Amino acid sequence: MSHEFSPATRVVAAGRPPRVPGAPVGPAVTFTSTYVAGEAPAYGRFGNPTWTELEDALGELEGGRALSFASGMAAIAAALSLTPERATVVAPQHCYNGTGALLSQYAEQRGWQVRRAPIEDTSAYVQAMAGADVVWLESPTNPMLEIADLRALCDAARAHGAISVCDNTFATPLDQRPLESGADLVMHSVTKYLAGHSDLVLGAVVVGDDALHERLLAHRTLHGGIPGPMEAWLALRGLRTLHVRWDRACDNARVLAQRLATHPAVSRVRYPDRGAMIAIELGGDQAAAEALERAVEVWLPSTSLGGVESMLERRRRHPTEPPTVPADLVRLSVGIEDVEDLWRDLDAALRRSRACAPAT
Repeated sequence: MSHEFSPATRVVAAGRPPRVPGAPVGPAVTFTSTYVAGEAPAYGRFGNPTWTELEDALGELEGGRALSFASGMAAIAAALSLTPERATVVAPQHCYNGTGALLSQYAEQRGWQVRRAPIEDTSAYVQAMAGADVVWLESPTNPMLEIADLRALCDAARAHGAISVCDNTFATPLDQRPLESGADLVMHSVTKYLAGHSDLVLGAVVVGDDALHERLLAHRTLHGGIPGPMEAWLALRGLRTLHVRWDRACDNARVLAQRLATHPAVSRVRYPDRGAMIAIELGGDQAAAEALERAVEVWLPSTSLGGVESMLERRRRHPTEPPTVPADLVRLSVGIEDVEDLWRDLDAALRRSRACAPAT
């Protein structure tokens, strides 16, 4: 598709069947484990037309070549498979805890040196890159919503001879396209905003380099982290409404962040003035944060994000969450419901949680 079209058009048009008379408007789901011999892919682990249609659309959006995987974690593991033994990896102090947990495991099992640094501090992050093999990027960070200077960090990683990988799950290609900022790989948990309906688990990696694409394809084929065709089809269908879902969720988030900033139960609002994720702190009161989860009626207490429904959770309940994440921090994934309903529910729950929290 021509690059003159906007992302709002691309999410609707990309990955569709050829325009020939009698062709379906949307792709079919191909359920098969094997193919008639004579041409690729030959076997179901090697390829599937439904994957290809989703990958074409994701590649179009991010400006590269995409590969889909069974989950976001499978995509993260594939990206890290490019790292040599006894490697040095730079990662944000705060990033998705699954990424952090996998890096800790690899540090123990494979002798990797993992350097965690504050990604919002460009000079500190660049300083940590000396001798690095891989630089992991995330902006906004999960769950602290810190913002990185991706262009500066990608340039520095390249100058240090390191591969740069950017988790773009929170921002989506509608907000930023890391390949254009110099990243080597872009990773997505497709489960979240791209699919958008909390009904599938899927991941993806997008690259701008053919050699990296071949290495990642070989990893997927040999390790078997392939997506199911139904999940790929659902993700492509969800992608069609990404733009309208994203616009509505972001609009809702801006309104809620402004109101939360003056709420008596909230001591701090973390919101980078972009996207649909907010984090709030409740004055150091872990009990109030847990009470908030129990008190909401419209918001869903859930560990996921990026769906049409609004979700919230206290992040430090996960043992792998860094200790620098405040115990009272609640992460909000703002959905597409009526913003006044979301506010009334959240406001009432915050006031109840404040009243229910034990006195200190």
